[in-house]
Amino acid sequence: MSNSFTSPYPSPLKGEGAIINMLSKTFQALSDPSRQKILELLKKKDMAVSEIAKSFDFTLPTLSHHLNVLKQAELVTAERHGQEIIYSLNLSVFEEVSKLLIKFFSYKNLKNK
Repeated sequence: MSNSFTSPYPSPLKGEGAIINMLSKTFQALSDPSRQKILELLKKKDMAVSEIAKSFDFTLPTLSHHLNVLKQAELVTAERHGQEIIYSLNLSVFEEVSKLLIKFFSYKNLKNK
């Protein structure tokens, strides 16, 4: 089993549209205050769904939806430990998004000169 990480995000060389699509997916996931709160919780430590649920008043299916949106954007990872699913931040994705934002805006600035 390989430990190498392959970025789920497109190379900036593939075109501006792919970068915008990836950033849009990420920003959509980050746009909801509940998902922001989930990320704040996970910033402190990895947590089981049951532990995350204690911080919210909504149902488990609603929490599951929010976690799935974050997983689809690859902002969090989930790992099963026996009966529990443990969620954690995917910090490499935040780093990749930061790099793509810098490249995107650098590209836009070069294009406008």
